[in-house]
Amino acid sequence: MPAFVYHAVDPAGRPQRGVVEASNAAGARRVLRERKMLPVSVTLSSEKGRAQEGGQSRGRSRGARLGAKSLALATRQLATLIGNDVRTEEALRTVAQQASSADAAALLWNLRTCVIEGKSLSAALTEQGESFPEFYRASVAAGEQSGKLGQVLGHLAEFVETKHATQQKIQLAMLYPALLATVSLIMVTLLLVYVVPDIVRVFVSRGVELPFLTQALIWTSGFVSQWGLVMLGAAAAAVWLVRRWLKAPANTLRFDRWIATAPLAGPFSRKLNSARFAGTLATLVQSGVPLLDAMRAAAASTPNRHIRGRVEQATARINEGASLRQAIEEAGCFPPMLLAMVASGEASGKLGASLERASADQERDLSAMVATLVALVEPGVLLLMGGVVLLLVLAILLPIVNLNNLAGM
Repeated sequence: MPAFVYHAVDPAGRPQRGVVEASNAAGARRVLRERKMLPVSVTLSSEKGRAQEGGQSRGRSRGARLGAKSLALATRQLATLIGNDVRTEEALRTVAQQASSADAAALLWNLRTCVIEGKSLSAALTEQGESFPEFYRASVAAGEQSGKLGQVLGHLAEFVETKHATQQKIQLAMLYPALLATVSLIMVTLLLVYVVPDIVRVFVSRGVELPFLTQALIWTSGFVSQWGLVMLGAAAAAVWLVRRWLKAPANTLRFDRWIATAPLAGPFSRKLNSARFAGTLATLVQSGVPLLDAMRAAAASTPNRHIRGRVEQATARINEGASLRQAIEEAGCFPPMLLAMVASGEASGKLGASLERASADQERDLSAMVATLVALVEPGVLLLMGGVVLLLVLAILLPIVNLNNLAGM
């Protein structure tokens, strides 16, 4: 039974939005009236349903992507239900009914519709386009192939939660330096555009010989006043062009290769990708997923496409008979600690536990790098902006000192 996204008005006159399951749009409106709500609009939630209803060609859904918190919660609930032998379509129905937002509910109802049609959960996830991350779809596919979907979803929920916590920590840590830099830049721009020209007119009317620092300030003020908006537009156009350029897969690969090998960004990128790779691989290996399938899913979890290609080459080497340690060592993009932990796990027969410890080590190292970066960025921004303000003050005060000297002569 298809799902419909509705906009309605409740008896108190408040607008309501949600998802209702019915055989057709008329049935959905009837259900809403039975709930004492006045339907405003009722539309099929899936792209497939809209195409069939409108006679258009079928295409992928371009729905909103689930947030990390919503994705982790839905995954945790699915893992509990499917792990207790609840059928996948019933589990999706239960989770959709408990979804915190209409968008999340619509996505889950779409998944259930696809599963009822006979598709696997991984195929249903693929039907939703980019609504679910690539590593998530690959992990679910590996879990289905191994018959360990419940366990994979459980470990996947922990992985998504950890990933969300790490991203949130980085964002919060960088919030203050970014806010400080933005406010300082706005203040300096306002001074150059509105304050400096008035002060300059006073100096010029007095016939004071201006020092070099003040002349440089006057030139900068004039340049910002005349060309500031043009520079802002050029910067926006440059960002747009770079984004367009990066949409080409070959260009994205070149950019990711540069990021992975750059002197400053390279260590951070490799550490981040190592943590994602080890965490995903540990999740799948501990769930009983075959190593080749786990490697393919782990490759999808690495955000850097250059490193992802190296992992795919390592997967091919394992398929040829190489050990995991030998394959990822030949990839040349993982730290020695990870290689040592993998070798230890293969020798002891406890690869999953060793990978989990390796992932935890990489996460700790990544957190330490982020903390160091923030500790350097914050005083760096303060020193830079303080230096700029100092130059502005000196450029304004020097002519005033000269005026006082002339008056005292």
